[in-house]
Amino acid sequence: MLLEDYGLIGDMQSAALVGRDGSVDWLCLPRFDAPSCFTALLGEARNGRWLLAPAGGGRATARRYRPGTLVLESEYETPDGAVRVTDFMPPRLQGPPRLMRIVEGLRGRVPMRMELTLRPDYGSIRPWVELAVDGAIATAGPDAFRLSTPLPLTVEDGTASADFVVVEGARERLTLTWHLSYEQTPPVEDADSALARTKEWWREWSGRCTYDGAYRDEVLTSLVALKAMASETTGALIAAPTTSLPEEIGGVRNWDYRYCWLRDSVLALEALLDSGYTAEAIAFRDFLLRVGTGDPRQIQIMYGIGGERRLTEFELPHLPGYEGSSPVRVGNAASEQFQLDVYGEVAAVVYIGAELIGRVERRLWPRWRAIVDHVTGIWREPDDGIWESRGPRRRYTYSKVMAWVVFDRAVRIAEQFELDAPLDRWRAERDEIHREVCERGWDPERRTFTQYYGSRALDASVLNIPLVGFLPGDDERVTGTIDAVAKELGRDGFVSRYSTAETDDGLPGDEGQFLACSFWLAAALAHNGRVAEARALFERVAGLANDLGLLAEEYDVARRRQVGNFPQAFSHLTLIVAAQAITAAEARAAVAAAPA
Repeated sequence: MLLEDYGLIGDMQSAALVGRDGSVDWLCLPRFDAPSCFTALLGEARNGRWLLAPAGGGRATARRYRPGTLVLESEYETPDGAVRVTDFMPPRLQGPPRLMRIVEGLRGRVPMRMELTLRPDYGSIRPWVELAVDGAIATAGPDAFRLSTPLPLTVEDGTASADFVVVEGARERLTLTWHLSYEQTPPVEDADSALARTKEWWREWSGRCTYDGAYRDEVLTSLVALKAMASETTGALIAAPTTSLPEEIGGVRNWDYRYCWLRDSVLALEALLDSGYTAEAIAFRDFLLRVGTGDPRQIQIMYGIGGERRLTEFELPHLPGYEGSSPVRVGNAASEQFQLDVYGEVAAVVYIGAELIGRVERRLWPRWRAIVDHVTGIWREPDDGIWESRGPRRRYTYSKVMAWVVFDRAVRIAEQFELDAPLDRWRAERDEIHREVCERGWDPERRTFTQYYGSRALDASVLNIPLVGFLPGDDERVTGTIDAVAKELGRDGFVSRYSTAETDDGLPGDEGQFLACSFWLAAALAHNGRVAEARALFERVAGLANDLGLLAEEYDVARRRQVGNFPQAFSHLTLIVAAQAITAAEARAAVAAAPA
């Protein structure tokens, strides 16, 4: 099944993917990064899924989210009638995780089929399944699942199933609850009341959106997707709720994205703040405080949802992978890399947090100062770069730009809040980095910033130069870089991160066009005053979203389909960044055009 065929549901602590065929093919419980209990996405039906669809099969003819929510409705037309399936995961409110499905007859008489195949630990374990008074219970080691439904069930080969008929006006309700097998089974919540409170929760949240600029519908959809990927308990934002969805069909560039990248989180924080969501910003700042240590050398580029540091990478050979794309990986070895830009992300969080609350806690300032002082000693070193290259370390231009951000934001904070700091030294470091980047990261022949010092290769990350304030958006060097990246990294109008043919990233094969980079280009164009071009590109990239408005990591131009982990926070947050940049550019143009 294509990635475009999936919808996302979640409860801000875990998430599921629901296909057009009525099958829940991916679900990790009780956390985003827990072993999956439905893993058909990376294998087959026998690796776990929950099917609920017309008995004759088929695909949903219409799907939608209830406005402003993550409540998914799918309608199925058959020769005998029509039904609607509503899928959702209610906010937990201190309770257990639940996935609820409601079938409603719209017209006629529709035979339905339900198959619940639970396979914990990434599809590797067949649990013990037995019938209960109100459904069925499945147990495997620490995991227990309770299916609550009035439907008569049968159990065979570890699968609970039911055949039933839905007539017009009738409703059938099914609730799947997870709990620890050695604890009491939690009470069952009525599905209709859970649906009502879930819709109310999401509508209240989305109703607080203050964004009123260009492409508001697309921005709100992206905000809801980002909220769904932000842990309600820890404040961490995951990059995606999936692992090992390939960047190239059949290739090996398959990574586990169910972790918190500081880079993604900072960008998301900015997008959420600009849309009126301050609670999420504070929650992530607090997450950062918890994962930080007394030694700035130990800051990582990513963490587990609870702040875990060990994200050991290993493979699951029993799974064939999405469309045969193997290996399937759990964990991420990139967590052990040295990426200089992460210190810039941390500095950005500190700066945003200080502006948000109007102060810097005095007890925390020595902690932030230690980070700035540490960067003083390391910014000249080569690093692994923003894209987690598994090739040689380089002096990446974007990494140096983000080192500049460290000193720039530190100076601003210290000046604004009159904090004790070696301002002369920090300003000198800031100015030295700026000069070096403009000299060594600049290719005067092609008039563009390059991937790393002395390189002729390009990298889309340098499109951020105007976005972080390193140079004005209308600077001729920004203009040259925009044009060079669009020309040399563009493919059918979409932008790659870099050329895999020219960059030694330590991996075989190719990858799709990175959607975040295309949105970066749209934002850079807006900063450059080329608003019509920015709008045209934005609409083309946003138009790749599926019918529910969801975007994966990349787009395969040759196959004309989305690839990579899905949905991808980076794609949605850069959509918001680009929309905001277009809105700001149009406002500037309107002011400039107004009569004196």
